[in-house]
Amino acid sequence: MKIRTIKHPFSVCKIKNLVEVDVKDEFYFIGKTDEELSLVCMTEHVPVNTIERDDGWKALKIQGILDFSLIGILANIATILADNKISIFAISTYNTDYILTKSENYSKALEVLEQAGYQIEGGL
Repeated sequence: MKIRTIKHPFSVCKIKNLVEVDVKDEFYFIGKTDEELSLVCMTEHVPVNTIERDDGWKALKIQGILDFSLIGILANIATILADNKISIFAISTYNTDYILTKSENYSKALEVLEQAGYQIEGGL
């Protein structure tokens, strides 16, 4: 399975509302529950109405469109990284999954995933 690196640094944010979010940005992920409104975006595009933020994330994308019948793809990657003491922030979209790790763990994450047989595209 192929995993593509994404060059941009990311931030995980809690925001007041969507007014300041530019939906034309290349990457942003919004999560809303009855308790919060979360945003994952490129660090350079963190909106001013951010309540809390955690910077220093790097992202990986599982290449290709993942059929809903596929089982365990994200779980397998998460287990490999957890076994190597690398925590993740996972995002699933309709087509695929994204895995974010803290910048200081990114190189190690790429290394252990490659050792586990994943093809890494895009380099650091």
